Amino acid sequence: MQYLYVRVVKAKDFSFFGGGGEFVAEVKLGNYRGITKRVVSNHAEWDQVFAFSKDSVQSSVVEIFVKENNKDDFLGRVWFDLNEVPKRVPPDSQLAPQWYRMEDKKGDKSNGGEVMVAIWFGTQADEAFAEAWHSKAANVHFDGLCSIKSKVYLSPKLWYLRVGVIEAQDIIMGEKGSSMMRYPELFAKVQVGNQVLRTRVSPPSATRSLSNPFWNEDLMFVVAEPFEEFLLVSIEDRLAPNREEVVGRILLPVSSLERRLNEKPATSRWFNLETHLGNPNDPKTVVRFASRIHLRASLDGGYHVLDEATMYSSDVRPTAKQLWKPHIGVLEVGVLGVTNLVPMKMKEGKGGSVDAYCVAKYGQKWVRTRTVVDSLSPKWNEQYTWEVFDPCTVITIGVFDNSRVDKNMANPVAGNRDSRIGKVRIRLSTLETDRVYTHAYPLLMLHPSGVKKMGEIHLAVRFSCANMVNMLHMYTMPLLPKMHYVQPLSVSQLDSLRHQAMNVVATRLSRSEPPLGREVVEYMLDHDSHMWSMRKSKANFFRLTNVVSWFVIMSRFLDSARNWHKPVHSALALFAFTILVLVPELIIPCALLNLAAVGLWRYRSRPRHPPHMDTRLSYAESFYPDELDEEFDSFPTSRSAETVRVRYDRLRSVAGRIQTVVGDMATQGERFQALLSWRDPRATFLFVIFCFFAALGFYLVPIKWVVALWGLYYLRPPRFRNSLPHSVVCFLKRLPTRADSML
Repeated sequence: MQYLYVRVVKAKDFSFFGGGGEFVAEVKLGNYRGITKRVVSNHAEWDQVFAFSKDSVQSSVVEIFVKENNKDDFLGRVWFDLNEVPKRVPPDSQLAPQWYRMEDKKGDKSNGGEVMVAIWFGTQADEAFAEAWHSKAANVHFDGLCSIKSKVYLSPKLWYLRVGVIEAQDIIMGEKGSSMMRYPELFAKVQVGNQVLRTRVSPPSATRSLSNPFWNEDLMFVVAEPFEEFLLVSIEDRLAPNREEVVGRILLPVSSLERRLNEKPATSRWFNLETHLGNPNDPKTVVRFASRIHLRASLDGGYHVLDEATMYSSDVRPTAKQLWKPHIGVLEVGVLGVTNLVPMKMKEGKGGSVDAYCVAKYGQKWVRTRTVVDSLSPKWNEQYTWEVFDPCTVITIGVFDNSRVDKNMANPVAGNRDSRIGKVRIRLSTLETDRVYTHAYPLLMLHPSGVKKMGEIHLAVRFSCANMVNMLHMYTMPLLPKMHYVQPLSVSQLDSLRHQAMNVVATRLSRSEPPLGREVVEYMLDHDSHMWSMRKSKANFFRLTNVVSWFVIMSRFLDSARNWHKPVHSALALFAFTILVLVPELIIPCALLNLAAVGLWRYRSRPRHPPHMDTRLSYAESFYPDELDEEFDSFPTSRSAETVRVRYDRLRSVAGRIQTVVGDMATQGERFQALLSWRDPRATFLFVIFCFFAALGFYLVPIKWVVALWGLYYLRPPRFRNSLPHSVVCFLKRLPTRADSML
């Protein structure tokens, strides 16, 4: 996009015509006016840049006035013909400002003073673009100006903090008297910031005294650099269900802990505990005893700290930079603009409007475009690049409405939450290398009333690879770092740690300037992906159905060949089966060649564009209104008791069908287990006798002839077949199951 840049540096020689006071410089281009800050000096210095979009230029000249503040009359004026303005394209050097003599109200230049100005046509790639005042932001209040500029954010460097609470020694209980006759329920509570975890209660042991509890549990936390938090470990005694007493604690700075990069265990250490007897807030009650705790604490840098949904990961590198491998390529994304946006808010005298900006997240780098004020078809034309370390990653691009632009709508009490407009995900492995994809992606949002198209975002994406061999080699490597497989974390741990990491990232980015709101970070990281949704359950069920449909197609083909619905196909299948049985060496090569041929045949019809949000796949086109209302319900629920009862009954109905299917699958498996269990002595006797004769037959007859005879028998024409079930099927259905023993 082309812009007219005007840099007003300073002015001098006002003493001849204006005297003292506060001075400002005003840049006027048609109906647009930009005013500098106020200065108190006869040699006024502003050094401010103004940027006017070339599309909105409505005049052939640009005028610069020097005025005394709060006065309409100007003290000096200079103007430039736009046809004479030079053009600058980086990496050209910046245009040097020059002194221009101004004219007064009478057109006399002898008493007008001088102003230092630089004026040129450039693009948004110009260095001055980021600091410039934009003509589109003329109506933005001063407090909101910082929130409309482009910005690059970096996620904090996250570490897993592993705290192994092993044991404690010489714990002194706080309660005296008859209450000491009870068995103490000692547990350890570990706190880092607002993250709190507890161990189990120390079990009784015949070899350990009551004052020497033993746990040997590892607790995991998420911390971010720079390490400002403290690790608080306290030993507590549970006196009642809702009453605990601290009997000792230790406070350690996280920055002092050992950093671990591999599976080698961290060094364990003994720490003295501060024992509190009485009120912990009273320093006089703190007495140091010989109580100790055995800890094994470390910062694990060999893991990748997951802060986004696993299936949408944009980065899989370990935390420790020493373990990083060289990047394999570069991702370039051009955010061109959005068209046909739906109005998000109402402005006085203007109707519906949108103050849209775009956020893109890949790896640790977040980028935020400038905010285009009051436009339903904003254009950004901004380009960003990322280093790519793994092709099987996803970039997420979201569009939001800036709530901090309009002073009347910016409400600090409401938190200035930016509204979601939609987002797009692009998996890098679906892109061809060194090809530029320029497409429009629909921005879809799910509302309680249904799915709604909010607009279309236009992107230009290119994934370039420096070394194709290294990239192809990545497909044979584990997706996550080594520590995830050597010392794996449980699914529940990963889910809890992911939400802790998300809170840390959202808190850090919301403290930046301008802040990236928590609602923006949570939406980009899919913070609610774990919530229950009947719509998602149906969509996942049909996805699974589509996966197993291949087996259904093969089953139907075999059934068609077996029943000779198409005699030619059945004869060819029988011939191919006979050849493969007689020459079994051809089975695996033929299967692999068949797969290769199918892959080559489908190359012509391969997808040409990256996939986008699919409403049909998401099951967002056919739904019940109450199902979407349930999806948008808070947790815990905020709906009425009657609504919750209806949803519970519906869930019971769905769960009942699932329960029946699971029971049928268990029944079939138990029938196979009953073959040798002698639960049914006659059935087991028949199976044992059959095994003896079958073993003798397989020993005497070559296996290829057995398979050939079985295939000929299976593919025999219908006239030689009985319509009743096979005797083997009948035998299996008669076997007992454990369903008879269920209540």
